[in-house]
Amino acid sequence: MNKKIQALELALAQLSLPKSNSHKGQNGKLLIIGGSELFHAASKWSLDIASKIVDMVFYSSVPSNNKLINEAKEKFWNGIVISRKQIKNYIDEADAVLIGPGMDRSFYTKRLINNLLKKYPNKKWVIDAGALQMLDVKLLNKNHIITPHHQEMVLLQKKNNLFNEVNYQANCFCLLKGQTDKIFKPQNPEEIEVEGGNAGMTKGGTGDVLAGLLAAFYCKSEALESCLVASYINKKSAEELYKKQGTFFNSSDLVEIIPEVLWQELEITRKQITR
Repeated sequence: MNKKIQALELALAQLSLPKSNSHKGQNGKLLIIGGSELFHAASKWSLDIASKIVDMVFYSSVPSNNKLINEAKEKFWNGIVISRKQIKNYIDEADAVLIGPGMDRSFYTKRLINNLLKKYPNKKWVIDAGALQMLDVKLLNKNHIITPHHQEMVLLQKKNNLFNEVNYQANCFCLLKGQTDKIFKPQNPEEIEVEGGNAGMTKGGTGDVLAGLLAAFYCKSEALESCLVASYINKKSAEELYKKQGTFFNSSDLVEIIPEVLWQELEITRKQITR
């Protein structure tokens, strides 16, 4: 069997799923810190997909974004909107934290991400977009997953040569986004490639959907399995949309189809295991 396929099937099989006797909150609590006065939609896409996976999402953004989310409560009842001042009250309760979607490259973002990483080094972190570009790379460890695209990877490499996709040696997990995603384990240059998707994924927001999906999985599953399944399902969902409407879809369409595709893939994996 192809090693890539084998790794993916194993990741799907090991993904933590809700048990029939579980109670509210036992299937994941995710804190999302994102958004800015400039970017409103990015963190909302992360929020929308995560709320379909975990039991509870705590969402914290700038006041204008918090207001928009509160106004959309008729569509989002699976979470709590909190101010930035309340973040520390919810970090301990959350199983994982996603930070960065829609955040700008400002001094405020730099101070927030680095102060939080210093104070909570053992928390599961998924670091994306604006937060990724402003972080101190020396603070990263094996509990952290970064999600750069190629340009962001170049910026990270300028800060520290360990962030090199040809010879990756950084001490955190990395999901490098691209036409072919590449997943790296800490201090390990051996990459795992995930192919798929289509040109419809060049639209803004598909990376934010991926970040939200990844962080939701990471609440209850291991980092490598979370990266593999999130990357594959995000691309597979884009392929399913392509069958119906070509490249004429957006990130909101991706959010809506992901649960169906995820369930189908889990069912296929379950049947293969029980043969």
